[in-house]
Amino acid sequence: MLLAVDVGNTQTVFGLYDGDRLAEHWRVSTEAERTGDELGVLVGRLLELRDLGFEDIAGVCLSSTVPPLVRAYEDFARDYAEARLLVVGPGTRTGIPIVYDDPREVGPDRIANAVAARERYGAPCIVVDFGTSTNFDIVSPAGEYVGGVLAPGIEVSMEALFARAARLVKVDFAPPPSVIGKTTVAGLQSGLVYGFAGQVDGIVRRIRAELGDTAPVVATGGLAELIAPHAETIDRVDPLLTLEGLRLVWDRNG
Repeated sequence: MLLAVDVGNTQTVFGLYDGDRLAEHWRVSTEAERTGDELGVLVGRLLELRDLGFEDIAGVCLSSTVPPLVRAYEDFARDYAEARLLVVGPGTRTGIPIVYDDPREVGPDRIANAVAARERYGAPCIVVDFGTSTNFDIVSPAGEYVGGVLAPGIEVSMEALFARAARLVKVDFAPPPSVIGKTTVAGLQSGLVYGFAGQVDGIVRRIRAELGDTAPVVATGGLAELIAPHAETIDRVDPLLTLEGLRLVWDRNG
Protein backbone atom coordinates (compact mmCIF):
# COMPACT_ATOMS: atom_id res chain seq x y z
CA MET A 1 0.00 0.00 0.00
CA LEU A 2 1.07 3.59 -0.63
CA LEU A 3 1.04 6.18 2.15
CA ALA A 4 0.49 9.60 0.56
CA VAL A 5 1.27 12.52 2.89
CA ASP A 6 0.29 16.13 2.23
CA VAL A 7 2.00 18.33 4.84
CA GLY A 8 0.56 21.84 4.92
CA ASN A 9 1.45 24.69 7.22
CA THR A 10 -1.65 24.12 9.33
CA GLN A 11 -2.81 20.56 8.69
CA THR A 12 -1.37 17.28 7.44
CA VAL A 13 -3.47 14.80 5.47
CA PHE A 14 -2.52 11.12 5.25
CA GLY A 15 -3.99 8.89 2.56
CA LEU A 16 -3.60 5.12 2.39
CA TYR A 17 -3.90 3.77 -1.16
CA ASP A 18 -4.56 0.18 -2.13
CA GLY A 19 -3.66 0.39 -5.80
CA ASP A 20 -5.61 3.35 -7.18
CA ARG A 21 -8.25 3.14 -4.43
CA LEU A 22 -8.09 5.46 -1.44
CA ALA A 23 -8.71 3.00 1.39
CA GLU A 24 -8.44 5.43 4.29
CA HIS A 25 -7.46 9.00 5.11
CA TRP A 26 -6.75 11.04 8.21
CA ARG A 27 -6.30 14.76 8.88
CA VAL A 28 -4.13 15.97 11.81
CA SER A 29 -2.54 19.24 12.91
CA THR A 30 0.89 19.97 11.49
CA GLU A 31 3.60 20.29 14.12
CA ALA A 32 6.86 21.51 12.62
CA GLU A 33 8.95 20.12 15.49
CA ARG A 34 7.80 16.51 15.13
CA THR A 35 10.61 13.97 14.91
CA GLY A 36 10.75 10.77 12.92
CA ASP A 37 10.06 8.81 16.10
CA GLU A 38 6.97 10.90 16.86
CA LEU A 39 5.73 10.34 13.32
CA GLY A 40 6.29 6.62 13.79
CA VAL A 41 4.10 6.61 16.88
CA LEU A 42 1.40 8.73 15.21
CA VAL A 43 1.22 6.77 11.95
CA GLY A 44 1.46 3.46 13.83
CA ARG A 45 -1.66 4.34 15.82
CA LEU A 46 -3.51 5.41 12.69
CA LEU A 47 -2.65 2.14 10.97
CA GLU A 48 -3.86 0.17 13.98
CA LEU A 49 -7.31 1.64 13.43
CA ARG A 50 -7.39 -0.34 10.17
CA ASP A 51 -5.74 -3.44 11.67
CA LEU A 52 -2.65 -2.67 9.62
CA GLY A 53 1.04 -2.30 10.42
CA PHE A 54 4.13 -0.75 8.92
CA GLU A 55 4.78 -3.95 6.97
CA ASP A 56 1.73 -3.09 4.85
CA ILE A 57 3.32 0.15 3.58
CA ALA A 58 5.27 -0.35 0.35
CA GLY A 59 6.06 3.32 -0.24
CA VAL A 60 5.62 6.87 1.03
CA CYS A 61 4.97 9.85 -1.26
CA LEU A 62 5.44 13.20 0.47
CA SER A 63 4.45 16.75 -0.35
CA SER A 64 5.64 19.17 2.31
CA THR A 65 5.43 22.95 2.57
CA VAL A 66 7.28 22.72 5.91
CA PRO A 67 10.96 22.05 5.02
CA PRO A 68 12.11 20.91 8.51
CA LEU A 69 9.61 18.04 8.41
CA VAL A 70 11.15 16.50 5.27
CA ARG A 71 14.04 15.16 7.38
CA ALA A 72 11.59 13.78 9.94
CA TYR A 73 9.72 11.89 7.22
CA GLU A 74 12.99 10.57 5.83
CA ASP A 75 13.74 9.16 9.29
CA PHE A 76 10.22 7.77 9.58
CA ALA A 77 10.32 6.07 6.18
CA ARG A 78 13.71 4.51 6.92
CA ASP A 79 13.26 3.47 10.55
CA TYR A 80 9.56 2.63 10.79
CA ALA A 81 7.95 2.05 7.41
CA GLU A 82 11.19 0.65 5.97
CA ALA A 83 9.86 1.81 2.62
CA ARG A 84 10.99 3.97 -0.27
CA LEU A 85 10.24 7.66 0.18
CA LEU A 86 9.50 9.98 -2.74
CA VAL A 87 9.64 13.67 -1.85
CA VAL A 88 7.85 15.66 -4.54
CA GLY A 89 10.05 18.54 -5.67
CA PRO A 90 12.40 19.71 -8.42
CA GLY A 91 13.38 16.80 -10.63
CA THR A 92 10.35 14.68 -9.81
CA ARG A 93 8.58 13.30 -12.87
CA THR A 94 5.06 14.69 -12.71
CA GLY A 95 3.85 14.22 -16.27
CA ILE A 96 2.72 17.84 -16.53
CA PRO A 97 4.76 20.64 -18.18
CA ILE A 98 5.40 23.49 -15.74
CA VAL A 99 5.36 26.83 -17.53
CA TYR A 100 6.65 29.05 -14.74
CA ASP A 101 9.55 31.50 -14.54
CA ASP A 102 11.22 29.40 -11.83
CA PRO A 103 9.54 25.99 -11.42
CA ARG A 104 11.44 25.47 -8.14
CA GLU A 105 9.23 28.13 -6.54
CA VAL A 106 6.03 26.16 -7.08
CA GLY A 107 4.89 24.27 -3.98
CA PRO A 108 4.64 20.49 -4.39
CA ASP A 109 1.01 20.51 -3.23
CA ARG A 110 0.13 22.91 -6.05
CA ILE A 111 1.76 20.63 -8.62
CA ALA A 112 -0.02 17.60 -7.15
CA ASN A 113 -3.34 19.44 -7.42
CA ALA A 114 -2.71 20.32 -11.06
CA VAL A 115 -1.69 16.75 -11.91
CA ALA A 116 -4.83 15.30 -10.33
CA ALA A 117 -7.15 17.94 -11.77
CA ARG A 118 -5.90 17.39 -15.32
CA GLU A 119 -6.25 13.62 -14.90
CA ARG A 120 -9.75 13.74 -13.40
CA TYR A 121 -11.32 16.77 -15.07
CA GLY A 122 -9.27 17.46 -18.17
CA ALA A 123 -7.76 20.69 -19.46
CA PRO A 124 -8.19 23.55 -18.99
CA CYS A 125 -8.97 23.50 -15.30
CA ILE A 126 -8.72 25.78 -12.26
CA VAL A 127 -8.08 24.40 -8.77
CA VAL A 128 -8.94 26.44 -5.68
CA ASP A 129 -7.26 25.00 -2.59
CA PHE A 130 -8.56 26.33 0.72
CA GLY A 131 -5.58 25.92 3.04
CA THR A 132 -3.37 28.22 5.09
CA SER A 133 -3.42 30.34 1.95
CA THR A 134 -6.11 30.14 -0.71
CA ASN A 135 -4.29 28.92 -3.81
CA PHE A 136 -5.62 29.18 -7.35
CA ASP A 137 -3.72 26.90 -9.74
CA ILE A 138 -4.35 26.83 -13.46
CA VAL A 139 -3.98 24.10 -16.06
CA SER A 140 -4.02 25.59 -19.56
CA PRO A 141 -6.02 24.25 -22.53
CA ALA A 142 -2.74 22.63 -23.63
CA GLY A 143 -2.52 20.71 -20.33
CA GLU A 144 0.33 22.78 -18.86
CA TYR A 145 0.65 24.15 -15.35
CA VAL A 146 0.86 27.88 -16.09
CA GLY A 147 0.82 29.48 -12.63
CA GLY A 148 -1.80 30.81 -10.29
CA VAL A 149 -2.85 33.19 -7.55
CA LEU A 150 -2.01 33.17 -3.84
CA ALA A 151 -4.38 34.85 -1.40
CA PRO A 152 -4.66 34.86 2.42
CA GLY A 153 -6.42 31.77 3.70
CA ILE A 154 -9.67 31.65 5.65
CA GLU A 155 -8.24 30.62 9.01
CA VAL A 156 -5.28 33.00 8.78
CA SER A 157 -7.54 35.91 7.90
CA MET A 158 -9.97 35.22 10.72
CA GLU A 159 -7.19 34.72 13.28
CA ALA A 160 -5.72 38.09 12.28
CA LEU A 161 -9.13 39.73 12.67
CA PHE A 162 -9.69 38.26 16.12
CA ALA A 163 -6.18 39.26 17.22
CA ARG A 164 -6.70 42.90 16.20
CA ALA A 165 -10.31 43.36 17.36
CA ALA A 166 -10.56 42.79 21.10
CA ARG A 167 -14.37 42.79 21.21
CA LEU A 168 -14.78 40.11 18.55
CA VAL A 169 -14.99 36.47 19.60
CA LYS A 170 -13.97 33.44 17.61
CA VAL A 171 -16.82 31.78 15.76
CA ASP A 172 -17.45 28.38 14.28
CA PHE A 173 -16.72 28.13 10.59
CA ALA A 174 -20.33 27.63 9.52
CA PRO A 175 -22.79 29.24 7.08
CA PRO A 176 -24.82 32.12 8.56
CA PRO A 177 -28.63 32.02 8.62
CA SER A 178 -28.71 35.04 6.27
CA VAL A 179 -26.34 37.45 4.57
CA ILE A 180 -27.39 40.28 6.88
CA GLY A 181 -26.20 39.24 10.32
CA LYS A 182 -28.49 39.97 13.27
CA THR A 183 -25.76 39.12 15.80
CA THR A 184 -22.00 39.61 15.93
CA VAL A 185 -21.46 35.89 15.41
CA ALA A 186 -23.78 35.79 12.37
CA GLY A 187 -22.15 38.90 10.96
CA LEU A 188 -18.69 37.34 11.25
CA GLN A 189 -19.88 34.11 9.67
CA SER A 190 -21.47 36.04 6.82
CA GLY A 191 -18.26 37.94 6.20
CA LEU A 192 -16.28 34.72 6.25
CA VAL A 193 -18.50 32.69 3.92
CA TYR A 194 -19.68 35.35 1.47
CA GLY A 195 -16.44 37.31 1.61
CA PHE A 196 -14.35 34.33 0.53
CA ALA A 197 -16.99 33.13 -1.93
CA GLY A 198 -16.90 36.58 -3.53
CA GLN A 199 -13.10 36.50 -3.59
CA VAL A 200 -13.17 33.17 -5.41
CA ASP A 201 -15.72 34.36 -7.97
CA GLY A 202 -13.85 37.58 -8.68
CA ILE A 203 -10.47 35.91 -9.15
CA VAL A 204 -11.87 33.03 -11.20
CA ARG A 205 -13.62 35.39 -13.62
CA ARG A 206 -10.37 37.25 -14.20
CA ILE A 207 -8.47 33.99 -14.71
CA ARG A 208 -11.04 32.80 -17.23
CA ALA A 209 -10.85 36.10 -19.10
CA GLU A 210 -7.06 35.82 -19.29
CA LEU A 211 -7.20 32.18 -20.37
CA GLY A 212 -9.85 32.94 -22.94
CA ASP A 213 -11.68 29.81 -21.85
CA THR A 214 -14.49 28.91 -19.43
CA ALA A 215 -12.33 26.46 -17.49
CA PRO A 216 -14.17 24.41 -14.84
CA VAL A 217 -13.28 25.11 -11.21
CA VAL A 218 -12.51 22.38 -8.67
CA ALA A 219 -12.37 23.26 -4.97
CA THR A 220 -10.25 21.26 -2.54
CA GLY A 221 -8.90 21.57 0.98
CA GLY A 222 -10.44 21.30 4.42
CA LEU A 223 -12.83 24.25 4.10
CA ALA A 224 -13.83 23.78 0.45
CA GLU A 225 -17.25 22.38 1.35
CA LEU A 226 -18.00 25.46 3.48
CA ILE A 227 -17.39 27.99 0.70
CA ALA A 228 -18.31 26.07 -2.48
CA PRO A 229 -22.13 26.19 -2.10
CA HIS A 230 -21.98 29.99 -1.95
CA ALA A 231 -19.55 30.58 -4.83
CA GLU A 232 -21.09 30.89 -8.28
CA THR A 233 -17.97 29.75 -10.15
CA ILE A 234 -17.09 26.52 -8.28
CA ASP A 235 -18.27 23.53 -10.29
CA ARG A 236 -17.31 20.66 -8.01
CA VAL A 237 -15.63 19.85 -4.69
CA ASP A 238 -12.87 17.26 -4.44
CA PRO A 239 -11.57 17.51 -0.84
CA LEU A 240 -8.74 14.98 -1.26
CA LEU A 241 -7.50 16.06 -4.69
CA THR A 242 -3.93 16.57 -3.45
CA LEU A 243 -3.66 12.98 -2.25
CA GLU A 244 -4.76 11.74 -5.67
CA GLY A 245 -2.08 13.90 -7.26
CA LEU A 246 0.54 12.35 -5.01
CA ARG A 247 -0.60 8.86 -6.00
CA LEU A 248 -0.32 9.74 -9.67
CA VAL A 249 3.14 11.25 -9.20
CA TRP A 250 4.24 8.13 -7.32
CA ASP A 251 3.08 5.93 -10.18
CA ARG A 252 5.03 8.07 -12.66
CA ASN A 253 8.23 7.66 -10.65
CA GLY A 254 7.98 3.92 -10.04
